[in-house]
Amino acid sequence: MNSEDLAYLPTHELATRIKERQISPVEVVTTYLERIDRFNPSLNAYITVCREDALRNAHMCEKAIVNRENVGPLHGVPIGLKDQIYTKEIRTTAGSKILSDFVPTQDATLVTKLKDAGAIILGKQNLTEFALGGTVKFPYGEPKNPWNLNHSPAGSSSGSGIASAAALCSASIGEDTGGSVRGPASANSIVGLRPSWGRVSRNGIVPVCWSLDTAGPLTRTVQDTALILNVISGHDPKDEWSSHLPVPDYSSPLTGDIKGIRIGVIKELLSNSFLNAEVQEAVTQAASMLEGLGAEIEEISLPLVEIAGPIFMAICDSEGAAYHRDWLEQTPDTYDQATRRRLFAASLLPLSLYYKAQQIRTLIRQQILVAFEHCQVLLCPTSGTPPPTIQAAKNIISSPTEAVESLFKGRMYSTPFVLSATPALSMPCGFTQTGLPIGLQLISAPFDEVSILRVAHAYEQTTSWHTLRPGLI
Repeated sequence: MNSEDLAYLPTHELATRIKERQISPVEVVTTYLERIDRFNPSLNAYITVCREDALRNAHMCEKAIVNRENVGPLHGVPIGLKDQIYTKEIRTTAGSKILSDFVPTQDATLVTKLKDAGAIILGKQNLTEFALGGTVKFPYGEPKNPWNLNHSPAGSSSGSGIASAAALCSASIGEDTGGSVRGPASANSIVGLRPSWGRVSRNGIVPVCWSLDTAGPLTRTVQDTALILNVISGHDPKDEWSSHLPVPDYSSPLTGDIKGIRIGVIKELLSNSFLNAEVQEAVTQAASMLEGLGAEIEEISLPLVEIAGPIFMAICDSEGAAYHRDWLEQTPDTYDQATRRRLFAASLLPLSLYYKAQQIRTLIRQQILVAFEHCQVLLCPTSGTPPPTIQAAKNIISSPTEAVESLFKGRMYSTPFVLSATPALSMPCGFTQTGLPIGLQLISAPFDEVSILRVAHAYEQTTSWHTLRPGLI
């Protein structure tokens, strides 16, 4: 096995081989560090690389294996973290100059769980400023899509998507407020899961929007997502809103059998004027393949999903502006211009608009939950378009028409399932003729991650998209 094949080993297989003493944790960490040295200068996936800590922990993991100690499910596996997640004695910048010197005194709860499972923290990954999206000038380097360096890797978990796709770590943990895990998963051709709100503790995560934030894994296979979700899920007394519901075994149901599962194809998200034709074709073919595997496919209508984007923005940005109030008053020039403009604009929104948005959010949630009375899983694209060029993503909106299109077109695919607090997963389902990734999105009822993981795994096993690697040089 050459170093690239080692780096691209699925996380679950890597963990097994380490446990069985077939591969050394030191060799694994060294391989990833060498790839970071080689590729990160052009990709800008990492803000901070924990080189010494990772090597020291790798030696400790190796010693535990040699001594035949009981080890956790991620023993010796190198994991990257979005730099929005607290790490004890390692700076956490949230992608902003404002927190360039912030060093937490404790780990986020999910980091503690990863370490308890034996994972090695490899480094902190790049993101749009404060995970809000739209950053014009990244203070820690412009993140670039490994499939085409001229194109966006999407946000806000940009570095986490890049690092997993380019095998600069075994897997990553991102955070999804409005699509920040699923967007980079789609743009970089990997798997990204936004769990149910409350499934994963948010203790120790720099907030974007209190009522919408949640963390989730970005991996190269569905089984890896299931493995990591099992590790980071569960109630946390430090996050009183984390769920007390028991955490199921997410890996056992991944048998490939989806016969009889009812899947609803969302009409409004697979047939509209914003949808790219190649994306539409790829997602339609994916639905047909699932039907061929025994799933029952039907078209459903969710009319309110078309207005989810502006409703999300009214809620998210209002809460974000409240969190940032002091910094906006004291050091406004320290923000990126796009972040500052967005937060200042949100601070001007009247309370009545926020209240109205919450009312409409309830209607959107109700409409989506009713769909689960007939279907176990919903299906649509993750994004209506392939990843744009970096320059196009930064273009200034110059008219009211463009502003409206941005609100609706850019967010109508990811935000409905944030507002409904339902789990949603993005996975690879093809490429455009120019080689840009396309993402398939699967959604299930609250705390039914098992259903989307089952369907995603079955689809993955019949396709080769997850085996392809970006042509890095």
